Amino acid sequence: MELTTVWFTLIAVLWTGYFVLEGFDFGVGVLLPVLAPRRGAADGGAHADTDRRVMINSIGPVWDGNEVWLLVAGGATFAAFPEWYATLFSGFYLPLLLILVALIVRGVAFEYRGKGPASGPEAERWRRNWDRAVFWGSLVPAFLWGVAFANIVRGVPIDANHHFTGNLLTLLNPYALLGGLTTLAVFTLHGAVFLALKTDGEVRWRARALLTRLAAPVAVLAAAFLAVTQIIQGKPLTWVTAAVAAVALLGGIAAGLRGREGWAFTGTAVAIAATVATLFGDLWPNVMPSTTDTAHSLTVHNAASSPYTLEVMTWVAVVFTPVVLGYQAWTYWVFRRRLTRQAVAPAEPTPGAGAAPGAEAAR
Repeated sequence: MELTTVWFTLIAVLWTGYFVLEGFDFGVGVLLPVLAPRRGAADGGAHADTDRRVMINSIGPVWDGNEVWLLVAGGATFAAFPEWYATLFSGFYLPLLLILVALIVRGVAFEYRGKGPASGPEAERWRRNWDRAVFWGSLVPAFLWGVAFANIVRGVPIDANHHFTGNLLTLLNPYALLGGLTTLAVFTLHGAVFLALKTDGEVRWRARALLTRLAAPVAVLAAAFLAVTQIIQGKPLTWVTAAVAAVALLGGIAAGLRGREGWAFTGTAVAIAATVATLFGDLWPNVMPSTTDTAHSLTVHNAASSPYTLEVMTWVAVVFTPVVLGYQAWTYWVFRRRLTRQAVAPAEPTPGAGAAPGAEAAR
């Protein structure tokens, strides 16, 4: 197997890991005001704030580790396929900038939410503002990643010099918007299933109830996106992966409706992984098709680094990838227990108090 093929496959694996893991992170953030609403709460919002702390703590130990997959995927693209990286990041500059800003704001919100005033109206306002930052910092990337990847698979205008010749409106075509709505919906469902698996008490039951309402629209959106993708760019093998994605999603939904949360999470994770495999399979051997002229398309061959660079990168990946995977697996194992209100409610945060990295510490 050629090293260009190896690195195309490895980049696909990295994006798969990112979307499977960061997908439920995004879903939890989007669901923050849905599963823990403040408005109309009989207790004045005290339980709502505790439930939000439960939700944030459920991803607190892992969200920043999940984002490492994005950094490695971007770095691998830059090193293995520099022409692809250059065209992608120049042509998709604004969407990718919005994603970056949203991720930064989201990370800051996780860190700062529990470091404001201890009580009173100022404390309420402080947390409410950071909760909005978590919501929008999760929703924007969840939507725009779908828009970006739909455009990559569909193709964009690229000239003979491999320069993107379109504009923002070029990227906001109906198929790309369908891709954005699909990733947002699937990640939200993935987050609901994760919360049902990771928490107990009110948050868990609300997540399970929400799953029943999300099931039909998510299934319809995902089926529509996969069908259109295959009609546009489908190949015999990717029809198989698309079918796997559809079956896994339906199976995950069915398991969730029956209260089998572990199987439900497995189903949504497999569905996301199979969808990414479908997209990259449809893309191969291109890495960025040109709608101007197919001769201008970027491929794994004309966009790749030198063979020596790919060889060195391969040995580095062989040595360090198992270490990173082992460490992240260990992290998930250590923080595997379910979270409840009692685990986070005993004390209110105080200004300057130490918190667990990436979330409010359970006190």
